[in-house]
Amino acid sequence: MDKKEIYEHLAKIYLDASSKKKKRIKPLSKFARNFSIAAVAIVLVLGGALFSSYQRNKPFNSDLSLVLLTESAKINFNFDPAKKEIFNLGLNKLNVGRFKGLAFNVRKTNFNDNISLRVEFTNIFNEKSEVYIKNIPHKWQEYKINLSEFGNINDWSEMTNLCFVVEEWNAREKNGVVYIDNVRLLK
Repeated sequence: MDKKEIYEHLAKIYLDASSKKKKRIKPLSKFARNFSIAAVAIVLVLGGALFSSYQRNKPFNSDLSLVLLTESAKINFNFDPAKKEIFNLGLNKLNVGRFKGLAFNVRKTNFNDNISLRVEFTNIFNEKSEVYIKNIPHKWQEYKINLSEFGNINDWSEMTNLCFVVEEWNAREKNGVVYIDNVRLLK
């Protein structure tokens, strides 16, 4: 056998073997196809009705949110010279009026410290309003605050800052660390 015959023999074996492996899939009958489509439609309709009923009973739709901070922020406070430490998120004139709440996770590092955290919004007209979160835990905890609790702000259309503040008079210890993570606005 010469090279040409060997190549032709190998090609015949390869092509015959590959055509034998392919199996044809039989198409579904009309009844089976219609039944499958009807079953999927029923599941979607029932699932949608249950989901919308569930969503109406929730205070915040946590699935729809605007994430403002994805990484952990660290407020490292030392009240020897300073009286407060601030972590500021610039909102760049963000329209917050379409949102209903603010959510974030927070924890402290010193187990024995008793810390309160001030959460403050400021708009373009320098209207400020704050809410205090008392007894920050040692382990991560999620907080959700309804924006209506920030009562001194009349115009939410152009917000400039969201601040997290640790003040000397709201902490037992003179130094410590507070972490803030997953800051988001909820619809």
